[in-house]
Amino acid sequence: MALLNVENLSVSFVTRNGTNKAVDNVSFAVEERQITAIIGESGSGKSVSCYAILGLVPTPPGRIDNGNAHFLGQDLLALSEAELRAIRGRDIAMIFQDPMTCLNPFMKIGDQLIEPLTLHEDLAKGPARERAMALLAEVGIWHPQAAMSAFPHEFSGGMRQRVMIAMALINEPKLLIADEPTTALDVTIQAQILKLIAELQTKRDIGVLFISHDLAVVSDIADKIVVMEKGKVVESGQPKSIFEHPQHPYTQKLLAAIPSGQKTADTVAPDPLIRIEHLRTWFTATAGAEPVKAVDDVSLEIHRGEVLGLVGESGSGKSTLGRSILRLVPITDGQMTFEGTALSSLKGHKLKQFRHRMQMIFQDPYASLNPRMTVYDTLAEPLLLHGMVNKAGLDQAIRELMDNVGLARAFVRKYPHEFSGGQRQRIAIGRALATRPEFIVADEPVSALDVTIQAQILGLLADLTKEYGLTMLFISHDLAVIRQIADRIAVMYRGKLVEKGSTAQVFESPRQDYTRSLLAAIPGSNPV
Repeated sequence: MALLNVENLSVSFVTRNGTNKAVDNVSFAVEERQITAIIGESGSGKSVSCYAILGLVPTPPGRIDNGNAHFLGQDLLALSEAELRAIRGRDIAMIFQDPMTCLNPFMKIGDQLIEPLTLHEDLAKGPARERAMALLAEVGIWHPQAAMSAFPHEFSGGMRQRVMIAMALINEPKLLIADEPTTALDVTIQAQILKLIAELQTKRDIGVLFISHDLAVVSDIADKIVVMEKGKVVESGQPKSIFEHPQHPYTQKLLAAIPSGQKTADTVAPDPLIRIEHLRTWFTATAGAEPVKAVDDVSLEIHRGEVLGLVGESGSGKSTLGRSILRLVPITDGQMTFEGTALSSLKGHKLKQFRHRMQMIFQDPYASLNPRMTVYDTLAEPLLLHGMVNKAGLDQAIRELMDNVGLARAFVRKYPHEFSGGQRQRIAIGRALATRPEFIVADEPVSALDVTIQAQILGLLADLTKEYGLTMLFISHDLAVIRQIADRIAVMYRGKLVEKGSTAQVFESPRQDYTRSLLAAIPGSNPV
């Protein structure tokens, strides 16, 4: 029996440039005690479909053109706002994508969990608190009593997502909507959250509507998969048929974009370009406090022409290691040399001059690109700063950079907000390449991108590495991505380097339990 049955749903947004149909005659169903996954890239309409049935699409500019959404005998699209408010959070609950922006930063976790109980069930504070603590324990919060008195910023990303799940389940809903609940999480935390949702769905006999852009993520938990492209459902069916016999070219493209291959090792120079010896980067919040050992006694070599993959969970120290090499954070102790030059002793003007040989691609291009600068200005700045070209040759140099990173030359006068996430990352790559560096630190450059865009950026980086003769430190928490691009892999855990070796060796014969846990957490055991 269908718990939720959506038929011919259409949603439009009216803008100055006309009407954009975000959802176009979409139909899907969620059965009792089953998980239906809606898959598609950003902009495919999957989240808007779910927001529309809950009355969460702002009007204007949004509007529901037609369709119905039957839930327990009621058409959700025909209900008033007051009637929908009584259903939301009680019979239908939602886990949003980013818990940090959805949890109230000024309220303690306990108060936020108790609020829906007092709102929908008129439960006294004492029993509500007991139920909240029991549910925190059920979703894997180790010290629920202490967690009740904590604020959201005191939790990690995975713990905040567990709190969001607890908040969604607090009123024992019949339908749970999970909107990209694992997108920004480490693979190990992602695996835990997926397992938790599947276990709670079975234990509590609820239906789940799971939204994601990644087929591999839902392959292990979904009972039915619905594939959306440009506002339309292009394919649906059982996971086995979707993975083994995809019918629509778009579904085939999504499957092909899942990282699964292994890079053929390139020939690298025998002498290291960068040598790191006993590096320590510690941070101390207050005088006399115990330091945070972000990088703790790390020794490593990176050879000219190779891509070294650096993996580990959030907080393992991998980003701090990359920033330490580039002298973007002060190091505590140790030695670093770049082709014989002591990086740790460079200061002031000498360090500035040396920076054109080392560049960085940051994780979030929207945060790292200046919103007030056009693409032209962004690419021109490092060229002029380091004297790579004169003003007469600037236009040609920028045109070549645009060509190299696959952006149309006509985009050169646009601003960052006018681009998609993948396009912004291409701009960031172009900026890093502007000074013709020998070494690049790529810090999680594809973690927030759709799998298809991720595949494009990985292919671009692989091509540019060969074309420019680059040496790269590629940082990621995703071993499937690392396998596709890296010649060697180094694994970090709690500030220390726990394993390193060739890509084949690390994948086929990992020596450490931590590495094995990372490998086991790669999503997608179904035939992909």
